Amino acid sequence: MTSDKIALITGVSREMGLGFEIAKQLKELNYKVIITARDFEKVKELADKINLTAKALDITNDESVEQIAQEIEKEFGKLDVLINNAGAFFDQDGDPLTTDIAFIKEAIDTNLLGAWRMIKAFEPLLQKSESGRIVNVSSGAGSFGDPVFGLANHFSKVPVYGITKLALNGLTVKVARQLKDSKIKINSVDPGFTATYLGTEQWGARPVSEGAKSVIWAVTIADDGPSGEFFRDGKTLSW
Repeated sequence: MTSDKIALITGVSREMGLGFEIAKQLKELNYKVIITARDFEKVKELADKINLTAKALDITNDESVEQIAQEIEKEFGKLDVLINNAGAFFDQDGDPLTTDIAFIKEAIDTNLLGAWRMIKAFEPLLQKSESGRIVNVSSGAGSFGDPVFGLANHFSKVPVYGITKLALNGLTVKVARQLKDSKIKINSVDPGFTATYLGTEQWGARPVSEGAKSVIWAVTIADDGPSGEFFRDGKTLSW
Protein backbone atom coordinates (compact mmCIF):
# COMPACT_ATOMS: atom_id res chain seq x y z
CA MET A 1 0.00 0.00 0.00
CA THR A 2 1.37 3.39 -0.97
CA SER A 3 2.04 6.03 1.70
CA ASP A 4 1.12 8.85 -0.71
CA LYS A 5 -2.30 10.41 -0.40
CA ILE A 6 -4.47 9.29 -3.32
CA ALA A 7 -7.34 11.44 -4.59
CA LEU A 8 -9.88 10.57 -7.28
CA ILE A 9 -12.03 13.18 -8.99
CA THR A 10 -15.00 12.42 -11.24
CA GLY A 11 -16.22 14.45 -14.20
CA VAL A 12 -12.94 16.04 -15.36
CA SER A 13 -13.16 16.72 -19.09
CA ARG A 14 -12.68 20.47 -19.53
CA GLU A 15 -9.59 22.59 -18.90
CA MET A 16 -11.76 25.46 -17.62
CA GLY A 17 -13.80 23.11 -15.45
CA LEU A 18 -13.89 22.96 -11.68
CA GLY A 19 -12.61 19.38 -11.57
CA PHE A 20 -9.37 20.17 -13.36
CA GLU A 21 -8.69 23.16 -11.12
CA ILE A 22 -9.30 20.98 -8.04
CA ALA A 23 -6.84 18.48 -9.46
CA LYS A 24 -4.19 21.17 -9.95
CA GLN A 25 -4.60 22.44 -6.39
CA LEU A 26 -4.40 18.92 -4.95
CA LYS A 27 -1.27 18.23 -6.96
CA GLU A 28 0.30 21.34 -5.44
CA LEU A 29 -0.45 19.78 -2.05
CA ASN A 30 1.46 16.65 -3.13
CA TYR A 31 -1.55 14.38 -3.61
CA LYS A 32 -1.41 11.62 -6.19
CA VAL A 33 -4.38 12.71 -8.33
CA ILE A 34 -6.52 10.51 -10.55
CA ILE A 35 -8.92 12.34 -12.86
CA THR A 36 -11.77 10.56 -14.60
CA ALA A 37 -14.40 11.12 -17.26
CA ARG A 38 -16.44 9.08 -19.72
CA ASP A 39 -14.35 10.33 -22.65
CA PHE A 40 -10.88 8.89 -22.02
CA GLU A 41 -9.22 10.93 -24.77
CA LYS A 42 -10.36 14.20 -23.18
CA VAL A 43 -9.31 13.25 -19.66
CA LYS A 44 -6.00 11.83 -20.88
CA GLU A 45 -5.20 15.07 -22.69
CA LEU A 46 -5.81 17.03 -19.48
CA ALA A 47 -3.84 14.59 -17.34
CA ASP A 48 -0.83 14.82 -19.62
CA LYS A 49 -0.69 18.61 -19.21
CA ILE A 50 0.30 18.38 -15.54
CA ASN A 51 1.32 14.73 -15.10
CA LEU A 52 -1.80 13.28 -13.52
CA THR A 53 -3.30 9.79 -13.84
CA ALA A 54 -6.27 9.51 -16.20
CA LYS A 55 -8.94 6.82 -16.22
CA ALA A 56 -12.16 6.31 -18.12
CA LEU A 57 -15.23 6.23 -15.89
CA ASP A 58 -18.97 6.35 -16.46
CA ILE A 59 -20.55 7.01 -13.08
CA THR A 60 -23.96 5.99 -14.43
CA ASN A 61 -22.70 2.49 -15.19
CA ASP A 62 -22.34 -0.05 -12.36
CA GLU A 63 -19.70 -2.10 -14.16
CA SER A 64 -17.59 0.94 -14.95
CA VAL A 65 -17.64 2.06 -11.32
CA GLU A 66 -16.83 -1.42 -10.01
CA GLN A 67 -13.99 -1.80 -12.51
CA ILE A 68 -12.26 1.44 -11.54
CA ALA A 69 -12.58 0.58 -7.84
CA GLN A 70 -10.82 -2.72 -8.55
CA GLU A 71 -8.11 -0.90 -10.50
CA ILE A 72 -7.47 1.59 -7.71
CA GLU A 73 -7.29 -1.20 -5.15
CA LYS A 74 -4.81 -3.14 -7.27
CA GLU A 75 -2.62 -0.11 -8.03
CA PHE A 76 -2.71 1.76 -4.72
CA GLY A 77 -4.39 -0.42 -2.09
CA LYS A 78 -6.47 2.45 -0.72
CA LEU A 79 -8.13 5.76 -1.50
CA ASP A 80 -7.76 8.86 0.66
CA VAL A 81 -10.05 11.31 -1.13
CA LEU A 82 -13.13 10.84 -3.30
CA ILE A 83 -14.46 13.99 -4.94
CA ASN A 84 -17.82 13.52 -6.62
CA ASN A 85 -17.50 16.42 -9.02
CA ALA A 86 -19.42 15.05 -12.02
CA GLY A 87 -22.72 16.79 -12.56
CA ALA A 88 -24.89 18.22 -15.31
CA PHE A 89 -28.49 18.92 -16.37
CA PHE A 90 -28.65 22.59 -15.41
CA ASP A 91 -32.20 23.18 -16.65
CA GLN A 92 -32.23 26.97 -16.42
CA ASP A 93 -35.43 27.39 -18.41
CA GLY A 94 -37.14 24.34 -17.00
CA ASP A 95 -40.46 24.09 -15.20
CA PRO A 96 -41.24 21.19 -12.87
CA LEU A 97 -44.65 20.47 -14.41
CA THR A 98 -43.46 20.38 -18.01
CA THR A 99 -40.05 18.73 -17.66
CA ASP A 100 -39.68 15.45 -19.51
CA ILE A 101 -39.51 12.46 -17.16
CA ALA A 102 -36.69 10.87 -19.18
CA PHE A 103 -34.60 14.01 -18.58
CA ILE A 104 -35.34 13.84 -14.87
CA LYS A 105 -34.25 10.21 -14.68
CA GLU A 106 -30.99 10.95 -16.47
CA ALA A 107 -30.26 13.84 -14.13
CA ILE A 108 -30.93 11.75 -11.04
CA ASP A 109 -28.74 8.96 -12.40
CA THR A 110 -25.82 11.35 -12.83
CA ASN A 111 -26.13 13.96 -10.08
CA LEU A 112 -27.37 11.69 -7.29
CA LEU A 113 -26.95 8.01 -8.13
CA GLY A 114 -23.56 8.55 -9.73
CA ALA A 115 -22.18 9.87 -6.45
CA TRP A 116 -24.02 7.13 -4.55
CA ARG A 117 -22.44 4.42 -6.72
CA MET A 118 -18.99 5.89 -6.19
CA ILE A 119 -19.36 6.13 -2.43
CA LYS A 120 -20.57 2.53 -2.16
CA ALA A 121 -17.78 1.23 -4.38
CA PHE A 122 -14.95 3.14 -2.73
CA GLU A 123 -15.99 3.04 0.94
CA PRO A 124 -13.85 -0.09 1.59
CA LEU A 125 -10.77 1.63 0.13
CA LEU A 126 -11.49 4.85 2.04
CA GLN A 127 -11.65 2.80 5.23
CA LYS A 128 -8.00 1.87 4.59
CA SER A 129 -6.98 5.53 4.70
CA GLU A 130 -5.82 7.20 7.87
CA SER A 131 -8.09 10.15 7.05
CA GLY A 132 -10.59 9.30 4.34
CA ARG A 133 -12.50 12.21 2.86
CA ILE A 134 -15.55 12.29 0.58
CA VAL A 135 -16.57 15.62 -0.94
CA ASN A 136 -19.84 15.88 -2.86
CA VAL A 137 -19.81 18.92 -5.12
CA SER A 138 -23.27 20.39 -4.64
CA SER A 139 -24.82 23.78 -5.32
CA GLY A 140 -26.60 26.64 -3.63
CA ALA A 141 -29.44 25.75 -6.01
CA GLY A 142 -30.00 22.69 -3.82
CA SER A 143 -30.41 24.67 -0.61
CA PHE A 144 -33.31 26.38 1.09
CA GLY A 145 -31.21 29.08 2.67
CA ASP A 146 -29.09 30.49 -0.15
CA PRO A 147 -30.52 34.00 -0.65
CA VAL A 148 -29.57 34.17 -4.35
CA PHE A 149 -29.53 30.64 -5.72
CA GLY A 150 -31.71 28.77 -3.23
CA LEU A 151 -34.68 26.61 -4.20
CA ALA A 152 -37.19 29.43 -3.72
CA ASN A 153 -34.89 32.29 -4.71
CA HIS A 154 -33.07 31.36 -7.92
CA PHE A 155 -33.78 33.77 -10.80
CA SER A 156 -34.60 30.69 -12.89
CA LYS A 157 -36.39 27.67 -11.49
CA VAL A 158 -33.76 24.99 -12.41
CA PRO A 159 -36.12 22.38 -10.88
CA VAL A 160 -34.33 19.19 -11.89
CA TYR A 161 -30.81 20.39 -11.14
CA GLY A 162 -31.85 21.97 -7.84
CA ILE A 163 -33.74 18.91 -6.64
CA THR A 164 -30.91 16.52 -7.52
CA LYS A 165 -28.47 18.68 -5.57
CA LEU A 166 -30.91 18.83 -2.66
CA ALA A 167 -30.99 15.03 -2.72
CA LEU A 168 -27.18 14.88 -2.90
CA ASN A 169 -27.02 16.92 0.30
CA GLY A 170 -29.42 14.46 1.90
CA LEU A 171 -27.22 11.55 0.85
CA THR A 172 -24.28 13.31 2.48
CA VAL A 173 -26.11 13.44 5.80
CA LYS A 174 -27.20 9.80 5.69
CA VAL A 175 -23.75 8.47 4.76
CA ALA A 176 -22.15 10.57 7.49
CA ARG A 177 -24.46 8.97 10.05
CA GLN A 178 -23.46 5.49 8.92
CA LEU A 179 -19.75 6.35 8.96
CA LYS A 180 -19.77 8.34 12.22
CA ASP A 181 -17.57 5.79 14.00
CA SER A 182 -15.01 5.65 11.19
CA LYS A 183 -12.14 7.94 10.17
CA ILE A 184 -14.02 8.97 7.04
CA LYS A 185 -15.50 12.46 6.79
CA ILE A 186 -18.11 13.29 4.14
CA ASN A 187 -19.41 16.77 3.35
CA SER A 188 -21.20 18.61 0.58
CA VAL A 189 -19.60 21.74 -0.85
CA ASP A 190 -21.04 24.54 -2.94
CA PRO A 191 -18.16 26.01 -4.96
CA GLY A 192 -20.28 29.06 -5.71
CA PHE A 193 -21.00 30.57 -9.10
CA THR A 194 -17.69 30.00 -10.85
CA ALA A 195 -16.38 31.07 -14.24
CA THR A 196 -16.14 27.65 -15.87
CA TYR A 197 -17.30 29.08 -19.22
CA LEU A 198 -16.07 32.13 -21.11
CA GLY A 199 -18.12 35.24 -20.45
CA THR A 200 -19.61 34.16 -17.14
CA GLU A 201 -17.37 36.62 -15.29
CA GLN A 202 -19.61 39.34 -16.74
CA TRP A 203 -22.53 37.76 -14.90
CA GLY A 204 -20.70 37.84 -11.59
CA ALA A 205 -18.97 34.45 -11.64
CA ARG A 206 -15.88 34.23 -9.50
CA PRO A 207 -12.58 32.64 -10.56
CA VAL A 208 -12.60 28.86 -10.74
CA SER A 209 -9.60 28.83 -8.41
CA GLU A 210 -11.77 30.25 -5.62
CA GLY A 211 -14.49 27.65 -6.13
CA ALA A 212 -11.87 24.90 -6.06
CA LYS A 213 -10.46 26.22 -2.79
CA SER A 214 -13.89 25.66 -1.24
CA VAL A 215 -13.61 21.98 -2.16
CA ILE A 216 -9.98 21.75 -1.03
CA TRP A 217 -11.06 23.05 2.38
CA ALA A 218 -13.35 20.03 2.79
CA VAL A 219 -10.63 17.67 1.58
CA THR A 220 -8.16 18.92 4.15
CA ILE A 221 -10.36 19.28 7.24
CA ALA A 222 -8.90 17.96 10.48
CA ASP A 223 -9.76 14.53 11.84
CA ASP A 224 -11.99 16.17 14.44
CA GLY A 225 -13.71 18.30 11.80
CA PRO A 226 -17.35 18.21 10.69
CA SER A 227 -19.07 15.48 8.71
CA GLY A 228 -22.48 15.36 7.07
CA GLU A 229 -22.72 19.12 6.55
CA PHE A 230 -22.97 21.61 3.69
CA PHE A 231 -20.39 24.35 3.16
CA ARG A 232 -19.25 27.17 0.92
CA ASP A 233 -15.79 28.61 1.57
CA GLY A 234 -15.62 26.78 4.87
CA LYS A 235 -18.85 28.32 6.15
CA THR A 236 -22.01 26.36 6.83
CA LEU A 237 -24.89 26.75 4.38
CA SER A 238 -28.42 26.18 5.60
CA TRP A 239 -30.45 23.75 3.55
